[in-house]
Amino acid sequence: MKKIAADYAFTLNGSLKPVERPLIVTDEGGKILSVSQFTDKDLKAQDIEYHKGTLIPGMVNAHCHIELSHLKGVFRQATGMSGFINQINELRESVDEQGRLKAMQAEFENFYRQGVVAVSDISNCNESFPLKKEYQKKVYYRTFVELFGTEKADSEAILEGGQKVADQATAMGLDASVTPHSCYTMSPKLLEITAKRGLESGSISYHSQESQEEEDMIAKGSGALADNYRSRGLSTPPVTGGTALEYFIDLIAEKDKKVQGRINLVHNVVISQKSIDRAKEALESPFFTICPLSNIFIHRQLPPIDLMMKNNLKICLGTDSLSSNLILDMIREMECLQDNFPSLELGQILKWACTNGAELLGKQDTLGSIKEGKTPGIVLLENLDDFRITKDTKSTRIA
Repeated sequence: MKKIAADYAFTLNGSLKPVERPLIVTDEGGKILSVSQFTDKDLKAQDIEYHKGTLIPGMVNAHCHIELSHLKGVFRQATGMSGFINQINELRESVDEQGRLKAMQAEFENFYRQGVVAVSDISNCNESFPLKKEYQKKVYYRTFVELFGTEKADSEAILEGGQKVADQATAMGLDASVTPHSCYTMSPKLLEITAKRGLESGSISYHSQESQEEEDMIAKGSGALADNYRSRGLSTPPVTGGTALEYFIDLIAEKDKKVQGRINLVHNVVISQKSIDRAKEALESPFFTICPLSNIFIHRQLPPIDLMMKNNLKICLGTDSLSSNLILDMIREMECLQDNFPSLELGQILKWACTNGAELLGKQDTLGSIKEGKTPGIVLLENLDDFRITKDTKSTRIA
């Protein structure tokens, strides 16, 4: 049994406000036995582990490409999506296998130390699978094998090839399934059949409305992204006159009922009220993940947080990859949010980073809040300034 006390805690168990003088008792496996408040007399007991700072549940990284960790510090910033894609094509294989594995392992260990307890991770190959198996007792990884392909004739073969990779992960005891990448990297047929196959597992992850270039390609068939694909002789999606999210939903929508399963719509930099209305109308369980530092890295733009909150969307928080970020650290993502949206309170951001992320992965019964019976992990936040993240704030997993 372990008794943990601190100055404050965000339990996220109903309230988003901090609790003073929390006392959390866990068993040896980290399962929470009780949550209460300590007295001065309690604190004198030798069996209480006291921390100066604020306790929170373990965090859920709702979007990451950990297999791209070898690309740290390599990419040029502010290139837009077209320029980013060119760099991926040019630099993805620029480091040998040993270097790629070493870079990945460093980030696996960083996540654990920082207090990340679960990750919604994108894979394009099986390279991360052995490390995920090694770390799965420390951090839960849900793997989405992401598919691409702009030509209709290749759709079935690409889907079955991706399914074989997902099956390799499953055979290793990992939770995995195929998932579509985005509207602009896939033919309509591949996008539709991959999304439907992935939803058979209960969830998919999908890059959605990440840039105005994406919107222009779908709405008007023009812009830097459309020009990029045509210059390489690749087919582009049909021009619809609508938004990119509407295009995706129209491909997978079911008549007279909502699309079932958890759909993680990632980035949402240019999401609009029109897109939100369509998602609410057609999707049973949509989540809207934001990756602030990645969006600034590529586009110098952030999602419309006020609009998303006004619509009561289930927002989650992710880091994306080291090809589009300088660091994989959930606290730095929170700092970016508070710097750019000063009215955001820490409790709200933690709900996105912990509670909503756990629900996204179907782990809400064990993760996401500090509550009796759960095993959420306990994380210490140090160097807050009146419950605001500063450049000196850091997180450490303590249970």
